[in-house]
Amino acid sequence: MARSVLAAAARVARWADAALGPGRDGITADGKATLADATAEHAALELGLTPDQVRADWDTARLAGLVEVHGDRARPGWRLRAWDRDDSAVLRGWVALFDAWSLACPEPEGHEPSAVAEVVSAMPQVLSFLQLSAGPVPVPQLLDLLQQRVTELRTERCEIPYGPQRQPVALADPAADPAPGPAGPTDDTELAPLLDWALRALGSVGALTCGEGQATLTPLGSWAVWVKLEQICVAAQSPAGNIEQAAEDMLRGCAQLRPNAARAEYRAWLAARPVGNAVTELLAAARGEDALLRGLAFEALRVVGAPAEPDVRAVVDDPALRPYALLWLAEHDGVDPEDAHEVLTREEATWLWVDTAAAVADHGEAPMLVRHLESALQPTVPALLDEVRAVGHPRTVQVLVALAAAHPDPALAKAVRRAAFQVHTGGS
Repeated sequence: MARSVLAAAARVARWADAALGPGRDGITADGKATLADATAEHAALELGLTPDQVRADWDTARLAGLVEVHGDRARPGWRLRAWDRDDSAVLRGWVALFDAWSLACPEPEGHEPSAVAEVVSAMPQVLSFLQLSAGPVPVPQLLDLLQQRVTELRTERCEIPYGPQRQPVALADPAADPAPGPAGPTDDTELAPLLDWALRALGSVGALTCGEGQATLTPLGSWAVWVKLEQICVAAQSPAGNIEQAAEDMLRGCAQLRPNAARAEYRAWLAARPVGNAVTELLAAARGEDALLRGLAFEALRVVGAPAEPDVRAVVDDPALRPYALLWLAEHDGVDPEDAHEVLTREEATWLWVDTAAAVADHGEAPMLVRHLESALQPTVPALLDEVRAVGHPRTVQVLVALAAAHPDPALAKAVRRAAFQVHTGGS
């Protein structure tokens, strides 16, 4: 069903991918990454549509992530690239469209922006009621529910102070403005057109159907509401209580957890925030000086999955993140995790070995660092030391000093200390 809802948008997105590609003259997007008039007319001619239909399908493609906007340009999104091989990508695209339902149709004119925002905030409760009803619900009943929820939202925002007031008591002045009071019930005449707009917009994205004064969730809409409720429950059951923390603090809180428990914490943390913001936070934590957080950040990004692909691909040229990003992308493309290291060059693998050793040195115990020595690709310690010196990792000296202090073999420890001294002094 998600494919059928997005089929027209995917068709226009694919046309744009071909027609707006490099080397094509006269067919460009405007400065807002929306279709220019000439482009819309060209697409309409080739696809057998009207220009207005092309623009509507283009807007749907943008909201569903089939087209990604970067500055003043647009390019195919990962969901379009995965359209034929990944049903979950299609479903995620529809969920993105569902989340953006309030942008799918123009809001009615003549209403205060605050009133529109209140209705948008109240609609999740209306949708939950529709989901629980599992059938048609009369629109007047939905209007009553919307009215109650909007009234609650206005009451929650009421900032009238409670308790004794410092102003002196004075006789009422008939000419004065009335004193503010708690928010009263909302007016049906105010909300009715906004509810009609919301139902129409949700219907346009395939979440519900309206007819004969009733609204009914589609199977796709019912599934989406159920998923949202499940995400709320997952976030509320954060096992280690880190969902309110920033990414860096959350990762530190997960450092001592077993892998399964850490993944459960990542899922709870991710469920509590928009995926784009979460990915940005995780990559910012990965760019820090703590190598342990770098590894944990990419473990959390594995839980994110496909939506993180564009951002992970964008950091491949960052030397500190490149090995982690290449491994993530290989696993995302279906390479067995045990074989994923083969995508790394010898230099990249050595850099990753040093970075992991830095994490162990900072947060682990001495025996762990000694065992880490056995995981090196190089067949001998002298070969390892030569390549470690050449790779230029900023933590090389500290790692070698810690390894020398931890290793029980005095001769090997001496060789490692000598290598650390050479890196420190710039010698060979």
